[in-house]
Amino acid sequence: MTDKANSQPSAFSPFRHRDFRVLWAATLASNFGGLVQAVGAAWLMTQLTESATLIALVQASNTLPIMLLALISGALADMFDRKLLLLVAQGLMLLSSLVLAIVAWQDALTPWVLLGFTFLIGSGQALYNPPWQASMGDLVPREDLPAAVTLNSVGFNLMRSIGPAAGGLIVASLGAAAAFTVNAVSYIPLLGTLARWKPNTAPRTMSREPFFSAVGAGLRYVALSPNLLRVILRAALFGFSGVAVLALLPLVAKSHPEGGSLLFGGLLGCFGVGAIVGAIMNPRIRARYNNEIVTRCAFLGFALALAILGQTGSVWLHALAMLPAGASWVLALSLFNVTVQLSTPRWVVARALALYQTATFGGMAAGSWIWGAIAGTEGLGISLTAAGIMMSTGALIGLWFRAPEFGKANFDPVNRFQEPALRLDLRGRSGPIMIMIDYKIAQTDVPEFLRLMQERRNIRRRDGARNWALLRDLEHPEFWTESYHLATWDEYIRHNLRRTKTDAEKMPALRALHRGEGEPVVHRMIERHSVSLEDDAPLIGKLEVP
Repeated sequence: MTDKANSQPSAFSPFRHRDFRVLWAATLASNFGGLVQAVGAAWLMTQLTESATLIALVQASNTLPIMLLALISGALADMFDRKLLLLVAQGLMLLSSLVLAIVAWQDALTPWVLLGFTFLIGSGQALYNPPWQASMGDLVPREDLPAAVTLNSVGFNLMRSIGPAAGGLIVASLGAAAAFTVNAVSYIPLLGTLARWKPNTAPRTMSREPFFSAVGAGLRYVALSPNLLRVILRAALFGFSGVAVLALLPLVAKSHPEGGSLLFGGLLGCFGVGAIVGAIMNPRIRARYNNEIVTRCAFLGFALALAILGQTGSVWLHALAMLPAGASWVLALSLFNVTVQLSTPRWVVARALALYQTATFGGMAAGSWIWGAIAGTEGLGISLTAAGIMMSTGALIGLWFRAPEFGKANFDPVNRFQEPALRLDLRGRSGPIMIMIDYKIAQTDVPEFLRLMQERRNIRRRDGARNWALLRDLEHPEFWTESYHLATWDEYIRHNLRRTKTDAEKMPALRALHRGEGEPVVHRMIERHSVSLEDDAPLIGKLEVP
């Protein structure tokens, strides 16, 4: 247990913000349709084939696109208008669902055609998720962000508590084609709401970052952020193990004599009820316990549910087991999501969320295939029990890779950088650029200087610097030079604009160690091995940079 502030924001505080409130309500309808479609696809597959692997692949075809496309979507969300991306993604899902419904009404679906359409809908979801999650920081202030993420889970699981049951009823009475039609119609309210939404976006002050450079920047930032790597590892393991419930639940329902689409929907509804309870309890639990305790409890609670599903044959026990499974699902994944958002600056938040989702849904895609294959060869009970054992290891891994706390770091941009006046006719693509910063450090201050420069190195590299080095003058050892490279002048500007307020807090301590006159001297150099006479022409009348 840990001491946390007694004054926690209300779980419903994001509803004070109109845009969040309206979009959240419209998302309910879309979630309802998506869950009805999921029940229709999963149950239809049990009618088209007896293969446990193909049945489990319905879930994989939903999650695999997120693993494959989330990083692309995250980079686009940090580069382009997020509202436009959200509209395009919703349009893709609407079109795919509409064509799926038409094909289903024509009785032309085969197992692989169904998987193909499910993959297309999952691709739309993969494009939608990163910009939507990243937009939470635009819809609500930082203090309301954990509650906003939790309310998104509440909304989804509120629909999960009724959507699957409604889907089971629709499939049982009207067929899977009707379920697909309901899903197609459910996108319309959210599309209309997104079209009317007017987000407050900061004006662009420089050219757009190239796509591959943006992808690389996202990968680099996460790779150099230990907290994010720990979250991604635990999320991948949770997704890999936990997806066994969602992937194999049609077979669990079918194993009962009274099994059918209604029972399948009812079991999913129990999962949704458990998730709602977990979401409601979430703020109080997180206020009382540290993140690692919450994470371990989520892993162990889900492992218990898997054990009950795998080792018992009672339909009532199976229904009860879905309650802790749903609660654990929300506790773990909402905590991981909030940790990523609160540990990442806005310029890269969509890419960080995309990598988190890539790991989570990549684990789900792999788990769907593996647990389905085990169920087909060794039996349903063994597959679910093995997934429960794997889930238990996720709690043990916390002994070495603890879930990080949110902390008090402020990742808002400093916004103090001013592009220096230059006396060369430099273009944005000109480069490579080499930066050299001179310090004069007393020998007694060298240990502290080296410690601060190690932090400086990590910040520089995370924000895009290459070939960082710290040089010491052999003849005058009190003189030190920090150097690093950027590919272009535009990259140098981006590097400085990415500096956060927490990063800036480290600068006064470093400047205080400098014994020279005035501020440390900054040299901005462009590398030239060969150059035409037309390049780098001096600009007359420009003042020397101080």
